[in-house]
Amino acid sequence: MNMKNVSAKSEQAVNAARRQGMSVDTTQKWGAATNKQHQTSKNTAKLDRETDELKHDKISMDVGKLIQQGRLAKGWSQKELATKINEKPQIINDYEAGRAIPNQAILGKIERTIGVKLRGQNKGENVPGAAKK
Repeated sequence: MNMKNVSAKSEQAVNAARRQGMSVDTTQKWGAATNKQHQTSKNTAKLDRETDELKHDKISMDVGKLIQQGRLAKGWSQKELATKINEKPQIINDYEAGRAIPNQAILGKIERTIGVKLRGQNKGENVPGAAKK
């Protein structure tokens, strides 16, 4: 087995080279097998000096009221609306109470189901082509 200038990576090839008396060079790649997924970045000190309270935007209370009014106009409970849009009842509760972080996909499903616009300039108007149940 001629192993000159060959990069042997398998354990068998390395053992064969050792048995033949050849020199075996081992190198470890940087950070290999250390399971370090969370490296600190250069911005860590900058983030530590940050004093502002950063918070996610919440859904406004007027949108929560529109959802509640649209749901009650259909005669549905929060659970029934959640079932119709394939979400958990807690999501509807959070949106109506103004605790939810706005998700455009969920808002779109609620708009189509209750038939009331919740976004844009025409908030509170009927959605054309919405479900009439």
